Amino acid sequence: MQEHMIINVNGQELLAKPGQTLIQLLNEAEVEVPQICYHEALGAIETCDTCVVEVNGELKRACGTKVEAGMEVFTQKELVQSSQKEALDRIMQKHELYCTVCDYNNGSCEIHNAMADFGIEHQSKPFEPKPYEVDRTGSFYRYDPDQCILCGRCVEVCQDIQVNETLTIDWERQQPRVIWDNDVPIDQSSCVNCGQCVTVCPCNALIETNMEGEAGYMTDHEPGLLRSMIELTKKVEPGYGPLFAVSDTEANMREDRIEKTKTVCTYCGVGCSFDVWTKGREVLKVEPQIDSPANSISTCVKGKFGWDYVNSDDRLTNPLVREGDHFKEVEWDEAIKVVADNFKRLKAEHGADSMGFISSSKATNEESYVMQKLARQVIGTNNVDNCSRYCQSPATKGLFRTVGHGGDAGSIEDIAKAELVITIGSNTAESHPVLASRIKRSQKLFDQKLYVFDLRKHEMGKRADEFIQPAPGTDLVWLSAVTKYIIDQGWHDKEFIDTWVNDFEEYYESLKPFTLEYAEKTTGITQEMLKQVAKEIYEAETTSICWAMGVTQHQLGSDTSTAISNLLLATGNYKKPGAGAYPLRGHNNVQGCSDFGSMPNFFPGYEKTTDDDTRQRYENLWQVDLPIEPGMDNHQMIENIHEGNLKSMFILGEDTGIVDANINYVTAGFEKLDFMVVQDLFLTKTAEYADVILPACSSLEKDGTFTNTERRIQRIYKAMEPLEGTKPDWEIIQLIAKELGYDWGYEHPEKIMEEAAFLTPLFAGVTYNRLKGYNSLQWPVAPDGTDTPLLFEDEFPFEDGKARFYSLSYEKLYETNDEYDLHVNNGRLLEHFHEGNMTYKTPGIVRKTPNAFLEVSPELAEERGIEEGALVRLTSHAGSATGEVHVTDRVAGKELYLPLNDNGKSAVNFLTDNRVDKDSNTPAYKEIAVKMDVIRKKGKSPVPDNNHRRGNPQPQISVGVERKWERDDYTFPGNQVSRDG
Repeated sequence: MQEHMIINVNGQELLAKPGQTLIQLLNEAEVEVPQICYHEALGAIETCDTCVVEVNGELKRACGTKVEAGMEVFTQKELVQSSQKEALDRIMQKHELYCTVCDYNNGSCEIHNAMADFGIEHQSKPFEPKPYEVDRTGSFYRYDPDQCILCGRCVEVCQDIQVNETLTIDWERQQPRVIWDNDVPIDQSSCVNCGQCVTVCPCNALIETNMEGEAGYMTDHEPGLLRSMIELTKKVEPGYGPLFAVSDTEANMREDRIEKTKTVCTYCGVGCSFDVWTKGREVLKVEPQIDSPANSISTCVKGKFGWDYVNSDDRLTNPLVREGDHFKEVEWDEAIKVVADNFKRLKAEHGADSMGFISSSKATNEESYVMQKLARQVIGTNNVDNCSRYCQSPATKGLFRTVGHGGDAGSIEDIAKAELVITIGSNTAESHPVLASRIKRSQKLFDQKLYVFDLRKHEMGKRADEFIQPAPGTDLVWLSAVTKYIIDQGWHDKEFIDTWVNDFEEYYESLKPFTLEYAEKTTGITQEMLKQVAKEIYEAETTSICWAMGVTQHQLGSDTSTAISNLLLATGNYKKPGAGAYPLRGHNNVQGCSDFGSMPNFFPGYEKTTDDDTRQRYENLWQVDLPIEPGMDNHQMIENIHEGNLKSMFILGEDTGIVDANINYVTAGFEKLDFMVVQDLFLTKTAEYADVILPACSSLEKDGTFTNTERRIQRIYKAMEPLEGTKPDWEIIQLIAKELGYDWGYEHPEKIMEEAAFLTPLFAGVTYNRLKGYNSLQWPVAPDGTDTPLLFEDEFPFEDGKARFYSLSYEKLYETNDEYDLHVNNGRLLEHFHEGNMTYKTPGIVRKTPNAFLEVSPELAEERGIEEGALVRLTSHAGSATGEVHVTDRVAGKELYLPLNDNGKSAVNFLTDNRVDKDSNTPAYKEIAVKMDVIRKKGKSPVPDNNHRRGNPQPQISVGVERKWERDDYTFPGNQVSRDG
């Protein structure tokens, strides 16, 4: 295969890679060519015509021209530069330069930079205003058609990167413009406020409203004053040269007051990284970078715009100590002493195991490490856990059983390149929107097949090549039946199994009950469809399976996760790019919190507390004897409160009283505790039960690392000082340890990571220097810093290097009945996160989605005589919740969907009970049988008119530039210059 070819550019020979475009080669070689519509992450759009060069004697757009061996290219000939100037002039006809008084004048305006670099002094075509108003209807950004050059970047990113398919350019109207849906205001469209259109806009046509009037020294003007300032600027500056000089000076001045700090998103497990722009404590914008390893230029509404909580008036700013039925503010020294004195007392009176510690999946890796160190070294208990128990522990268990590592088999890039993606129990487009976009893009543009198994026809279900609805709690059955059928047909990967997997015969024997007939009867999926699924997996070179809480939050969650891995092993879908198991992690650091030891049975790096060599390593460094037997997980902690064995809890950044199953049971337990400490940003529902509340700070106010769903460790940098009166979690925990006689002496989280890496083989090569900026490492990380983007390339982490089939059986553990005749499914909404303690602090989100809502099928609504906006009460064996009804075909029959993003009367955990996965104690949140009482038959819809779910997307590929070229008023600049001479 040819590795490179020779291209002649301006008389010099350059080496080009096959498949490269000419613009990529020129940029690599630092040959200057104007380029405004081109963006590395978007590819060729071909709308601006500024990158015209001569190729083999013909004028062509460099962005849309593939390199060919022997190609002769000129970029500086007079005809070429005249064509480029003509294209730039046409842009200036659409865009009015007023850089000094523009909020976009931050050194990144690509129109400004292109004109300045080209040396344009005047424009030959005067600016022509367009007959359209500025659209300010949206929550987070505005669109100014007068400044829009119709480059189409926003359309390309919306259609083919985010694949929300809201934006198009109407090339047919007399004055073309970007439109939302079928030409409605931004606020009435299907726009999900991912913000990617704003990120890629090369100028100020699209800009964050937080930036307006805030970025520049002369941009905070009254309405109407801008026009007079623009006219004044034009009069004072005789040409673009002086204008650029003044605006560049002003842009440089902005650098002194606007900080740009790299951080990692604090919401879901995708791990998007970006620069956050701050002015003091104001968050002006979030700007992803093309070298952001998990997301490139992509964001979602929460990561791009959901930061108001950082400066919320509801933030805790003083430690609080309970006095009777109220809290009093105290100084930090007093609060820490109260905590330490009570911990000493309880340990002396009841022993170390009378105390429980819950770490936060939103805190950093370093903070998880010191939390488990506080529990184990200082207190002497293994009673430490985190919220992965609520969602991801079954997936981890299933992978430990079969392949030995409890993490994604590869990277998001592997999911994107798979020939076949299967999602199971994953509302991916709302729970992991940036990752979902990679799947949507691959399906739309690159023929990837998508099979979706779920109870609810969410966006991914509607987009799927096949959407399949198994009966609740039966995924294990169809997975095992498909695996059996594949083996029965001889379609399994015999060579892979013989070389890399143990226990095949025993496992195959265990599959006997899982016939297609049994699977059809149990799951409701037809035998024909099961055969089709099997055939698709067999014929696909690579299959990736993604799953989430729809699998894990069942009484058989661990077994179903195991069945997924068994299927992948049987078909050889490990150890190669584009294949493998992908349990999609829900929180920004739910992976890392477990990785770094906040688990009752594992030290950091998943080394067992019962392993003598491992424990000795920690004892030698920490200079204490450590407990051996696994401690209580968070489910067991609540049970042991009620049994009188657990006397104290320290809960870090987890609203356990809302997110744990069976709220009434949990909060009744809190009331029985002798002493309770909560460390958080807000006075949460859980904090209301505390004896001491310690005010922590947000991710923007500290340093550390997060680990995303890909096992990718990334640094966060402090963008602003902690809010006065608050401290980073690691500092607070260290103060408690010191008061208890253990002076750790960490001056920075980097020192914590050094200790963790020293003790933990999985992270041996992790250093802050290797994680500098946008660098990242995917564990395992060898001592020399070599990381592992693709797991199991060499072998599986068992003694013989082989994976293991794990035999399973099935028993239906959940049913509705005549009285409790409805099934409540639950999960996330795109715009809110978890219980909503952070996202409900963002007014722009709340105005679009003010509350959670109950999805009811049209047929059930008709049966119960209710309409949109009805108010109903759901009652389970555990309790009751009320919710307003949204009638939608996303759910069918007697299936209901109640988002978990509510901490009021609609909180789903009023309905959940104490049933758990038998192997991990993860609550069976998805197994809720309820009856419905109608309180109000109809009312105002809980889904506002401006919610994106009411929009009307307009799918197309790219910007439809051919329609521009077909217009009577368009001539290719090269042709016009050649014609005009």
